[in-house]
Amino acid sequence: MPRRKDIWRCGLLTLPVGEVLAGELSHAPMQWLPEEPAFRFLADPFPWRGRNHLHIFAERYDYATRHGTIDLLTLDEGFRVIDRRPCLREDWHLSYPQVFDADGATWMLPEAYRSGGLTLYRMGDGPADWVRETEIRLDCVPVDTTPLRHDGRWWLFYSPADSKATKLGHLHVAWSERLTGPWHPHSGNPVRIDRTSSRPGGTAMVLNGRIMLPVQDCTRTYGGAIRPLWIDRLDETGFAARAGEPLELPMSAGLYRDGMHTLSSGGGVTLIDVKHIDRSLAGLWLDLKRSLKRSFA
Repeated sequence: MPRRKDIWRCGLLTLPVGEVLAGELSHAPMQWLPEEPAFRFLADPFPWRGRNHLHIFAERYDYATRHGTIDLLTLDEGFRVIDRRPCLREDWHLSYPQVFDADGATWMLPEAYRSGGLTLYRMGDGPADWVRETEIRLDCVPVDTTPLRHDGRWWLFYSPADSKATKLGHLHVAWSERLTGPWHPHSGNPVRIDRTSSRPGGTAMVLNGRIMLPVQDCTRTYGGAIRPLWIDRLDETGFAARAGEPLELPMSAGLYRDGMHTLSSGGGVTLIDVKHIDRSLAGLWLDLKRSLKRSFA
């Protein structure tokens, strides 16, 4: 069988996250970003509003190179893309670019487990300029690290990159008095072991007094669905949470009905991504060409 390829597409809606979680997503008026060329995609979208425009930071991925970078998309008042450019590239794969304001600066915390660690970046001269600020040291190499400021402390939610099982089904927590650390792993790590609702998948926030962490349901496929994880206790020694039902896919998703693995919010919008799984011979041929190129390099 041809090797499968997950192809993602990003969508935007002006509903608040609370309404999305209440079941309004399936018929919501989505605005979809344009599809990418064959075997390329944008995924993991996170919004940030600057002085004049809404910006989206997203993973740009090309199966020909199998290397992820971060793109910056700038939208006008009608949410049309008016500019797009690369904004962060490293020697290792990058994805899941959490962008947020804190302590008088703007920060990015992208997924980068193939680097062997986690790097916090600070915005320099505008949203296309990012400077390495510090390395965050945790109890493991993390994937999809998600920050939250709550009760006067910083918290990080993440999954260990140790194995496929831990990446898809374990949740760890760490806390710090400062964003730049030092960080203290939770004494109960892993605080959750459940492939239906452990790997983070978006913006953590407080809704109606309760912490909500979007998490991925990976039972059927990686990024098969997004669930809200409602956290009822979060402190140095305790953790208690309950997973909600999976979000329904938008009716307008069309071909992209095989999964969803991001629910992010900010700047007055909510963003998601959805996928379809490509099993075509064209995808297999792309892999063969890549293998041959590496063999003769």
